[in-house]
This record gives sequence, structure tokens and C-alpha cells, in this order.
Amino acid sequence: MLCALLASLMGTYLDLYFVGRGLYQFPHRLLPEIFSINIVFTLIVLPLLTMIFLYGLTPMNPLGKACMILFTCLLMSIVEKLAERLGAFVHSDQWMHIYSFFGYLLFLTVISTVYFAAARSSSA
Repeated sequence: MLCALLASLMGTYLDLYFVGRGLYQFPHRLLPEIFSINIVFTLIVLPLLTMIFLYGLTPMNPLGKACMILFTCLLMSIVEKLAERLGAFVHSDQWMHIYSFFGYLLFLTVISTVYFAAARSSSA
């Protein structure tokens, strides 16, 4: 549960930062007069998907975990482009989708490191 909260906080603050810098925007979002980001994604979807991801990562060996993180980062870059085509997401001309790959790589590495460190300390 700690990782779901961490994922939500990281996702929210990163979206606020990048939207504030004008690098992307969410044209369709809940309560647009209040929130500049898609709070449904950062408060519900991202934590849920993160927990599902961590659950699937748990039985894997270190090489499998690394491969799954890399695959997921590639998949998220593709899903991001699809979301853009569907109008859920708009990037500025300055944005390069490789940023998303490396951003998710860092995000998932931090989240999984915290998750497995917490799991090790609670079983000790």
C-alpha cells in the first residue's frame, strides 16, 4: 500500500511539474476548472496499475524484473502515443517520447526498489 501512495504522489507531482512547464496537457480531465492534471489517472489508475505491476514482478528473478521494467517502459511510451491520438493527452512540440521511456524507467525502478526493500525488512 505504501508503494501505491508513493506512485500516486510521484505521478501527481511530476504531472503538475510538466503541465506547469507547458510540456504536456490533459484536455479531458475531471474538474478542469480546479485541476490542471488528470487526477483520475494519478489518484486511481496509476496506483492500481503499479500494484498490479509489483504483484507480477514479485516472483521474478532479478534479470526477469529488469526485463519486465524495460518492457513496461517501452509499452508505456507506446500507450502514451495512443492516448495522444485518442485526445486524452497533448504534448508540446518540445516533448520527445524517449523522455517518457526514461521517466517510467526511473519511476518503476524507484517504486520497485522501495517495494522490495520494504518486503525484505518486514520479513526479517
